[in-house]
Amino acid sequence: MTLLTQREAALALRLSERTLERWRVQGIGPRFVRLPNRTIRYRQQDIDADVAARVVGSTSEREVVR
Repeated sequence: MTLLTQREAALALRLSERTLERWRVQGIGPRFVRLPNRTIRYRQQDIDADVAARVVGSTSEREVVR
C-alpha cells in the first residue's frame, strides 16, 4: 500500500495543502492516516472514495456533509 504525503494528496486533488489541513480539522474530506510520529498520510483509495462520494448530477442536488 502506498501512502501519499499531504503535498502529493493536495496535488492529486488540485487543492492547497492548507485546504487539506482545514478539512482534517473540520472532519471533512478524505480519510487520512496519522502515523506514530504525528505524520499525516493519505491512502489513494480514501482519496478516490471521497471524490466518488462528491459526484452529483446537477447543481440543485443537496450537498451531503460527512
